[in-house]
Amino acid sequence: MSPRRSEAVRQIAAIEALVCRDVGRKTQEMIAASAGELAAAAASLAGARRVGLITGFFVPRGGVAAPETDGPVGTALLAAALAACGVPARIAVDTPCAGVVRVAVHEAGVEVPVDEVGVDDRPGIDRLIGAWREAGISHAVAIERCGKSGDGRPRNMRGVDVSPWTAPLDDLFLGGPWTKLAVGDGGNEIGMGRLPAGLIARTVPNGAEIACVTSCDHLVVAGVSNWGAYGLLAALAVLHADWSKTIAQFLTAERDLAVTRAVVSKAGAVDGVTARREATVDGFGPEIHGALIDELGRIAWGQAAD
Repeated sequence: MSPRRSEAVRQIAAIEALVCRDVGRKTQEMIAASAGELAAAAASLAGARRVGLITGFFVPRGGVAAPETDGPVGTALLAAALAACGVPARIAVDTPCAGVVRVAVHEAGVEVPVDEVGVDDRPGIDRLIGAWREAGISHAVAIERCGKSGDGRPRNMRGVDVSPWTAPLDDLFLGGPWTKLAVGDGGNEIGMGRLPAGLIARTVPNGAEIACVTSCDHLVVAGVSNWGAYGLLAALAVLHADWSKTIAQFLTAERDLAVTRAVVSKAGAVDGVTARREATVDGFGPEIHGALIDELGRIAWGQAAD
């Protein structure tokens, strides 16, 4: 292995260790089972011709009914960076989460088409599959997107059936010849079916199994799904020297916080853990996310970690 290749392998391993870590969800076994997948996903994405992304996770809890901040923020920044690097990108989302995704895309600063489909619009999903095929999508990337469990219903981490707010975009993810990449953090997201049977098949107090059965080609199990998107960006900067300066414009703590604040203030997004309408993600504030993004930058651009 050449010294340059060896250094890239070391950098991406450090990136994966930073973003793929248990933050209190008891996901260590899932993370261990998917070790090396961030490197494989990034290597595949580095050769993408056109990318379709899928995101949006709705939170119905008590008096709260809104999309969460995790997913759309990372998806918008990854899509914007890809588009700025010359790889056309588009994002699919269902109507309950479409407003948040559009705000995130606008704040990210690069025009990326948003494909909206209604929750019960089966013909709409079929049309979208056809549109992605016609567009020549080479890679589909699902980020923090609730997928079908064993009974065919999408369930949140409390076991609640969220199908009234969730279109079966698993069918779009699986509906073409594209390479299928997925990022999740809890076990119920699209792509988690790639893990060994039974590893995430756990029940919640209402007796429901929440493990998603939809599989993928490469799965990134991150501490927070937005982190998984940023890990892919950092790895792409390592792998694609000519993309590095462009990616650096999007992989910043300031961009992450600006997009997060915008989806909360302008589209009513909530933290998926606390269900509060505040600029946090999975219970973590900007001091946590910002420090992680700064560290990703130090790793990706070749500076020694602190």
